[in-house]
Amino acid sequence: MGITHPVILTCGEPAGIGPELAPKALASGVPFVFLGDPGHLPDATPWREVATPDETVPEGVLAVLRHDFPAPATPGRPDPRNAAAVVEVIARAVSLARSGAAGGICTLPINKEALKRGAGFAFPGHTEYLAHLAGDVPVVMMLASTTVEPPCRVVPVTIHIALRDVPGALTPGALEQAIRITRDALQRDFGIRAPRLAIAGLNPHAGENGVMGDEETRWMAPLLARLRAEGIDLAGPLPADTMFHAPARARYDVAICAYHDQALIPVKTLDFAGGVNVTLGLPFVRTSPDHGTAFDIAGKGIADAASVIAALRMAHEMAARR
Repeated sequence: MGITHPVILTCGEPAGIGPELAPKALASGVPFVFLGDPGHLPDATPWREVATPDETVPEGVLAVLRHDFPAPATPGRPDPRNAAAVVEVIARAVSLARSGAAGGICTLPINKEALKRGAGFAFPGHTEYLAHLAGDVPVVMMLASTTVEPPCRVVPVTIHIALRDVPGALTPGALEQAIRITRDALQRDFGIRAPRLAIAGLNPHAGENGVMGDEETRWMAPLLARLRAEGIDLAGPLPADTMFHAPARARYDVAICAYHDQALIPVKTLDFAGGVNVTLGLPFVRTSPDHGTAFDIAGKGIADAASVIAALRMAHEMAARR
């Protein structure tokens, strides 16, 4: 792997646990720079303002690309005055990554409700906004464990929609797109030359030959057969309830799932602290810790930095492979 520029760690929602995680993330050993308002960091944080991501600072000091916010941060209480600046930070990080000034970005968690109320944020989450900033490119979300073996990597084909809407949104085109984006990303960013993809069925027991639903037999199996003929290594459609124990995970590199909870429950159960969210398909590297703003513990100094440390390390490794 080659040499890469530092990763940008975006501040996320300043009323959440993001500001206290930033200095703890120095334990990652990965070169990164915090993009946000230094006034939101814990008082004891050793930090130094830098003009570019590559500017060096002493060991144990947090490098900060300054982005001033209109209001102070009150733990647990998002301020609508800060919402627009949270969005600006994300856009600025993407601009730096796309220009080559940063190796990639690692995003601390945002609160979608706070952004919608304070800034009219029109996107369901980070993933969709990043895809928009990249030119509305097709992307998929992958959650990856970092502390369990065999690894648990999951991709939900449908994400932030109501469960009742999943059967209509899970189309042959959507599944094929998720398969192709995931296969290409595992090759490029994870160094897996011939990725093995396991495809979960939509229905219990993968429909059990049409007894519990016919999506698997009607269109999923024919689609997978066509893609196998192209040389893509695919298993499925498989019953989701038997896909995630260790012997099953050893047979594939990623599980592509029908909907949000089918994918996220296994990885969060197996590796809640060490899970990483990765956006596949972007023209730049993006990872994120697999947790939210945790308003209930914000400001108490007890937030676990394991996931953001794992996310920074993964972003650095992905950037080096590119």
